[in-house]
Amino acid sequence: MKTFATILFSAMLAGTALAQSVPALQNAAPEEKARLEKLIEGAKQEGALSYLDTVLQPSTNDELVAAFRKHYGLPSSFKVNYALTTTGNLVTRVEQEIGADRVTTDVVAIASPTWVFEQVAARNVMEYASPEYKYYAKVFAQGFGQDRYFAFNGAYIFVPMWNSEKLDFKGKSIKDVIGAVAAGRISVGDVGKSTAYLATFVGQRDVADEKFFKDLAAMKPSFLIRSEQIAARLVTGEDLMAFSGMPTRAYQYNQKGAKLKFLLPEEGVVLLPQNLFILAKAPHPNSARLWLDFILSEQGQTILAKGEALISGRSGFKSPLPEYAPAIDDLKLIKVDWKGTSSAKLKELRDGWVATFNP
Repeated sequence: MKTFATILFSAMLAGTALAQSVPALQNAAPEEKARLEKLIEGAKQEGALSYLDTVLQPSTNDELVAAFRKHYGLPSSFKVNYALTTTGNLVTRVEQEIGADRVTTDVVAIASPTWVFEQVAARNVMEYASPEYKYYAKVFAQGFGQDRYFAFNGAYIFVPMWNSEKLDFKGKSIKDVIGAVAAGRISVGDVGKSTAYLATFVGQRDVADEKFFKDLAAMKPSFLIRSEQIAARLVTGEDLMAFSGMPTRAYQYNQKGAKLKFLLPEEGVVLLPQNLFILAKAPHPNSARLWLDFILSEQGQTILAKGEALISGRSGFKSPLPEYAPAIDDLKLIKVDWKGTSSAKLKELRDGWVATFNP
C-alpha cells in the first residue's frame, strides 16, 4: 500500500513534469503558475473557443493556433473556431448574439474603436486583468484601448497604393491622388458598408476639405470592402490606384512577386487598432483568457507581424517588417477621439460620405 508521503511525492513529480512540458509554465512565478494551471485545466475541459476577426488570413490563424496549443500544452483536439469577416458583418453578428442572449462568440478583434468603447460601457466586454496589459500602458494612454478590457492585437492603416509596374506615382500628399489616374481606374474603401473605412474617413476629414472628397468622387471610383480584393485589382491592372490600400496586403502580394507600393501621406495616417476583447458571456472563458494572453504576448505579436504586417502596440516590440509595419512612434498620426465620438456622430458622417460618393 502506498503511503501518503509516496502519493504526495508522486503528485509533486507529476506537477514538475507538467511544468517542464508546458512552455507557459516554465519560469512562471508561483502565483502566475497557479493562475495558468487553473486556466489550462479549464481550457482542456472546454475543448474549444470561437474567435472572430476582420484581418487575419487563414495561414496566419493556423500558425497562431499551432503555437497556442504548444504554449499551453493543449491537445491537438482543442479547436479554435475562427471566422474571417467584414467589420460590418462582425458588428451585426455580435450585436445579434448579445441581443438574443445567446452568445456563441468568445473573442473578437475589430478596428471599430467607438463601437468597442460602447460595448465596454454597456458591460458586454469581460473585465480581465491580463498580465500582458502592462506592456500596453502607453497605447492605453493614447486612447487605443482600455486597461482591464481591451488592447489591440495589431493595427493597420488605409493609404494610397498602386502597382509600380503599371503606374509611376510620385505623390507625397493624399491630395496628389486627385487626377493621378483616369476616371474609373481607382478604388475607394466603401465607407457606407465598413466601420474601418468609416473610421479612416473620420480622421481624413481633419486634413482634407469637402472639395477634396468631391474631386475624389468625380474620379468615379469602384467601391470595395475586402482589402484583399483591393490589392488584387492593382496586381491585375483592373485598377491603377487604390485610395484605401492596406500595407498588409502589399506585403503579402509582394511576397508572391508583385510590385505594390504605398504612400504614407505627409498629412499623416489614421491608425486603426484591431481591438481584441472577450465577450462578457463568452461560453469558453478559460480558453478565451489564454487566447487573449497569447495573442498579446511577444510570441503572438511576432507571428501577427510576420504574417499580416500589423503594427504592434506592445512596448519594446521590434517590428520584423518595419517597411510595412513601422513602429507607432515612427508614424505621423491623425488623432481621433474614439471614446468621445458617438455612434450617432459616426452615422451622420457616414451619411455625408454616401451623399458625396453615391456608391
